[in-house]
Amino acid sequence: MDQILSAVGDAFSSIFNNPVIKLGIQLVVIYWVLLWLAASYWAFRDMQGRSDNPLAPYLASAFIIIFTPLLFPLAVFTYRIVRPQERIGDVYERNLAEEAMLAEIEAIPHCPTCDRRVEAAWIICPTCRTRLNRVCPNCTRLVGLDWSLCAWCGREFERHDQIAASAAAPIVSLPTREALASGEIETVNERLRAKVRAPRAASDQAADG
Repeated sequence: MDQILSAVGDAFSSIFNNPVIKLGIQLVVIYWVLLWLAASYWAFRDMQGRSDNPLAPYLASAFIIIFTPLLFPLAVFTYRIVRPQERIGDVYERNLAEEAMLAEIEAIPHCPTCDRRVEAAWIICPTCRTRLNRVCPNCTRLVGLDWSLCAWCGREFERHDQIAASAAAPIVSLPTREALASGEIETVNERLRAKVRAPRAASDQAADG
């Protein structure tokens, strides 16, 4: 048994004493060490793109170094789990996209009273009947209520035109069902009866005369 073990040991020693095998082992060790350092540098650069904290890249690199060349693959696996999932550039792009979307929504004309969506060519809001624009008396183009002159023809608006446009009387809306139920129907009926009775009274007076 001792002879067998010694023979096996001599065989392994002869293999490892071979200059080619020694060179190969040295190259593998050098490659593994370089891979360890490269993983540390990769963690440093990767954390730079994922965190605004200036110390986070150094901590990530030191975390790979501490695990030594033997266990650094476990450190890389752990780092990939605990690192931030999004890059800073992706977060900025998403924020810019959200801001652009909000800007587009704000650019859509809305009624200042009811905040409903309106068209730029509308004069009155169809929901709350708020006046949105007015018509230039010279070129008949739509102009804003706060404009001091027409941007199309250059006509300057008089002061009373601006006051009338800014203080335009609201359009009278139809009475609601609640208002009609509260007594406005009787008022309307009385007015109609008065209009009907007036011609009859006039004709009766003419007949008596």
